[in-house]
Amino acid sequence: MVLGTAHKYDWFQVGAAINHPEKGKLLDLSDDARKLTGVEDASIKILCNDGYGDPMLIRRLIEMEKPDAILHFTDPRFWGWLYNMEHEIRKNIPLIYLNIWDDIPDPMWNKEAYSSCDLLMAISKQTYGINHRVLDRFEGSVNTGRVSYVPHGINTEMFYPIKEGGKGWDALVNETNKVRGNNKDKFVVFWNNRNIHRKHPGDVVLAYKEMCELIDKNGGNAAEDCLLLMHTQPIDQNGTDLTAVVSELCNEYSVMFSDKVIPSEALNVLYNVADVTLNMTSNEGFGLSTAESIVAGTPIVINVTGGMQDHCGFINPKTGKYFTPDDYIGIKTLHRKEEWSTLQHGEWVKPVWPSNISLQGSVPTPYIFDDRADFREVGQKLYEWYKTPKEERKAAGIKGREFATSKEVGMSRELMCERVVESIDGCLQNFTPRNRYELHLA
Repeated sequence: MVLGTAHKYDWFQVGAAINHPEKGKLLDLSDDARKLTGVEDASIKILCNDGYGDPMLIRRLIEMEKPDAILHFTDPRFWGWLYNMEHEIRKNIPLIYLNIWDDIPDPMWNKEAYSSCDLLMAISKQTYGINHRVLDRFEGSVNTGRVSYVPHGINTEMFYPIKEGGKGWDALVNETNKVRGNNKDKFVVFWNNRNIHRKHPGDVVLAYKEMCELIDKNGGNAAEDCLLLMHTQPIDQNGTDLTAVVSELCNEYSVMFSDKVIPSEALNVLYNVADVTLNMTSNEGFGLSTAESIVAGTPIVINVTGGMQDHCGFINPKTGKYFTPDDYIGIKTLHRKEEWSTLQHGEWVKPVWPSNISLQGSVPTPYIFDDRADFREVGQKLYEWYKTPKEERKAAGIKGREFATSKEVGMSRELMCERVVESIDGCLQNFTPRNRYELHLA
């Protein structure tokens, strides 16, 4: 986003970390940005800092850098201190929030956060609807341009279908040999996520096993013909011990772990090795792995929840077109199977609707739906991809790329940056400074 808008804006970022080893150091990346983008006057600086910041830091940066706006993102729980000073910031400059929310019911405890901002840029259509409804209920109305839809952009030069003899071909051949061995037709299911509870890595293993058992029941040999490739840490305290899960529950079928941090180019090779990418998380703001997968030309199986709904190309039966962000103000979400499971969708996806929706919560997040997919249904969808001829799978994946990078959908980096510029420029042009307030004791 920063590199794609360097022709339009100068960027100064607070680079947050826990106990940052270079706290206080200012990194000037402007020369590198100019070489990467060709923008002769690009200006990008990062201030290393412990945590996201505090009021004193923001006041100092406003005085020194004189920004035209402040943009922030990630969970609003981390920004209470920023919202508490919005009255002094917004006297002079707008506050902009690039935001996401995983699920309904509408998080009314976020009302102060949303109301503290001059612009909400929603990464998913569901979030766009949530922003509108929360602001409407809290403030009584939503000004035009206050909320915009800016889906996460995928770099189409880093994620793409690799063609024989073209860019990335040698790396693909090497990785294919490593993953498939002597069986060049081995069916590869790819899973690229953190090993944490909400991603349900154990259910992923069971869904893969379900697919394998269906293959065996119908005369195939899944032990020889299939592989689950999991790009994750096999053991994580925030998730589970996947080596134990596989050893006990799926030891008759092939599972491989890719546990090293790899660059985007190498990740694109893994998407191209795979026949299908799976994501069955129960809470997912956007779903980066399945978006990257379809841009790379590989079809997907997903749980219909959160931002992953946007990857499916669902058709609104009332209009005959893709559901729009404005549609989500009324429908809220498509995660209810009994209402939406007959929807027409893109050829590149086999969606699975949640079989169980339960209300979870904590003190800072009192309520949110947890959308659990049945691993048996997921296994059935994987089996359907297995039975689809290879050339048809490839063709479906290419249609997914065309969908994701179309102007109408806008999941490419270029289209994301266009929408960012359009949204921020609109905010700057329409910004109305807050009035000063004086307190009087009665």
